Amino acid sequence: MSVSVPLVVVLGAVAFVAWRYMSLRVWHALICLLFGFFLAATNAAPEIRRIVAAIVHWALG
Repeated sequence: MSVSVPLVVVLGAVAFVAWRYMSLRVWHALICLLFGFFLAATNAAPEIRRIVAAIVHWALG
């Protein structure tokens, strides 16, 4: 997916805003990070990547 770096930057910005203004705790962020790593190792990862790519492609038109 060619938008992986910008998508990571946007998701990082959302996480920062959630941490700063929505009282996201560090342990919440760590659990989400670990969940993402473990999810990436499953058989669902290619399908999730395909769905995200389709959504980004649709949003960018």
